[in-house]
Amino acid sequence: MKKLENKIAVITGGSRGIGKAAVEKFVAEGAKVAIWDVDQAAGASIQKELGADNIFVQVVDVASFESVTDATNKTVEAFGKIDILINNAGITRDASLKKMTPEQWQQVIDVNLTGVFNCTKTVSAVMLENGFGRIINTSSVVGLYGNFGQTNYVATKAGVIGMTKVWARELGRKGITVNAIAPGFIATEMVQKMPENILASMKDKTPVGRLGLPEDIANAYAFLASDEASFINGAVLSVDGGLVI
Repeated sequence: MKKLENKIAVITGGSRGIGKAAVEKFVAEGAKVAIWDVDQAAGASIQKELGADNIFVQVVDVASFESVTDATNKTVEAFGKIDILINNAGITRDASLKKMTPEQWQQVIDVNLTGVFNCTKTVSAVMLENGFGRIINTSSVVGLYGNFGQTNYVATKAGVIGMTKVWARELGRKGITVNAIAPGFIATEMVQKMPENILASMKDKTPVGRLGLPEDIANAYAFLASDEASFINGAVLSVDGGLVI
């Protein structure tokens, strides 16, 4: 039997990069997936590839509570329930503290932190009605250790870890586990466009000698969403090739 047979998953930011790899992994493991993303065209392409029976695409602004509430209701109408929430959507607006604008700060806070609250607030209510849920939040190694020029991003990723631990305490007795993934350097399309010397430096800093693949993170999502991880709650799993040891 597949790990996620008959499960319904919501994956935010599921149209590209790590999110797309997660959608493909979850469908391969037997789940049906609601993609919540601002890129409708990319989501429709995945739906065409994986089948309309398996994929439900919605244009969702996770920073808007109203948008998320509407998406939650429509997902339940389409699939009848929500078992798994992957809070994967995120943006960057990097700058040093001296150069960072209030707008850059707020944009990242709205999506990466408030967006996680909005999605978890609405989806967890559905999970509570069913007495079951798996919530996986996407943090980052920089949320654990900091990074130059990313005050806004690091603040959100550290905040996600804090929220994960609170929700694990609040929801664990209700049949809902809440965990976080902290990716290291992952070879998404955006990262691969960086200069070769930067990519080489990333590889050199990673003990396994390579960048992570989007599939590496997708595999971790799938494990934490599965019954095999039913006794894991409030954990932060670093998937970074040993970057931070």
